[in-house]
Amino acid sequence: MARIEPLLALEGVTVAFGDVVALSDVSFEIAAGQIVSLVGPSGSGKSTLLRVIAGLVPPSRGRVRIAGEEVASADCFVEPEQRRVGLVFQDYALFPHLTIEANVAFGLRHRDRGAAHATAAALLDRFGLSRYARSYPHMLSGGERQRVALARALAPQPRVLLMDEPFSGLDGRLRDRIRVETLQVLRETQTTTMMVTHDPTEAMRAADRLALLRAGRLVQIGSVEHVYEHPVTSFAARFLSDVNEVAGTCRGGRVETALGTFEAPHVAEAERVRVCIRPHHLRVSDGPTGVRARVLSSEFLGETDRMTLEVAGLDEPLYLRTSAHVRVAPGQTVSVEVEPAGVLVLADDGK
Repeated sequence: MARIEPLLALEGVTVAFGDVVALSDVSFEIAAGQIVSLVGPSGSGKSTLLRVIAGLVPPSRGRVRIAGEEVASADCFVEPEQRRVGLVFQDYALFPHLTIEANVAFGLRHRDRGAAHATAAALLDRFGLSRYARSYPHMLSGGERQRVALARALAPQPRVLLMDEPFSGLDGRLRDRIRVETLQVLRETQTTTMMVTHDPTEAMRAADRLALLRAGRLVQIGSVEHVYEHPVTSFAARFLSDVNEVAGTCRGGRVETALGTFEAPHVAEAERVRVCIRPHHLRVSDGPTGVRARVLSSEFLGETDRMTLEVAGLDEPLYLRTSAHVRVAPGQTVSVEVEPAGVLVLADDGK
């Protein structure tokens, strides 16, 4: 079977600013129509990676291909305006002196004026912004400006759309609504998209795949479900969700901890590991097999309760989340059991 050419491919991309390495040997591929969330801590290289793809930052080494065309390498550099890459920035970067319609049509200024007007009008209608066509950016709300920025980026029909923290300036339910509307349009238009976000929950809601960066290196990339359920390091586990971490050492394919002994057949003998357990994989039990724990606090969160527990032999408190609404008071002793299927034994890469 012939290999399907990815729409976006990075091979060994490295970016150095003097002695500072912002990206180191980053390689991955994105298929046409996929939405990928690029996540990682501040300073991990997320925005730099977007700028490399857009052509705003040249790679020091490696190459970038878009739709099979090499756009950056040691022997080639295609200018940003020739790459057909759309950009949506955190601050929207709308032109304050242009009308909303003119902003949307800005990338179409080399086309026939009538065709550009028709394209801009259709996009404004699609985003529910037709009544603002003659308005200016300062007259719109944050959510409306975000939709204008997206319409402007989509107008030239980019091969790839890059979004840098596009929803971070919005609050609460408005942020959720705008994100849902945006994703609906991207999926309808089958626009290949890479979105930077610092919010792991938003990343998982928005994307088909996750790419996780740390200190300029690609830690893991894969489907949302796979990266969440099978993180390759303890850093990946803790970045995507709350986890309880217990340090241990593998002996004979098992790790002994204060919470019990767990199988680790994939871990080398004497290797230091972290046993990671998400709060919802712990439960309060009446049975005799659990670990005794003292309740430090119990919080009612509506659909769930969150308990903070102290366990002998653990340096840090244990966090448990349950929908059973167990009524316990601080100072009370309870029995805690671990769901074996929820235990992750991972390489200890530090905190």
